Amino acid sequence: MSNSLERSDRPWGRYEVLGEYATHKVKTIWVNPGQRLSYQRHEKRAEHWFIVAGSGEVTIDGVVSKVGPSDEVSFGIGVAHRIHNTGSEVLIFVEVQTGTYFGEDDIIRIEDDFGR
Repeated sequence: MSNSLERSDRPWGRYEVLGEYATHKVKTIWVNPGQRLSYQRHEKRAEHWFIVAGSGEVTIDGVVSKVGPSDEVSFGIGVAHRIHNTGSEVLIFVEVQTGTYFGEDDIIRIEDDFGR
């Protein structure tokens, strides 16, 4: 059961917004096996990811690292990033955004598997 403020299904999985404030936004994100988010950057926010379940690979400015439960990943404003679920279970992480604006329109896609 969830008390999310917003839920959105995506081609790669889904996310739920847990809290949105003037200084930060918090989401839980589920990435289905074999799927990955777009390779993207943001102009007005940094992101901090806390992996809670599953396994995968994170790409930050072209550098790929493996991640699993209890791993943390952080990147600043303007840094290109992506997460890829390389495991057989759903990859779940909590995302904390910090900055000045948290809208979904602050996404600059560099590469996207779904043509967005």
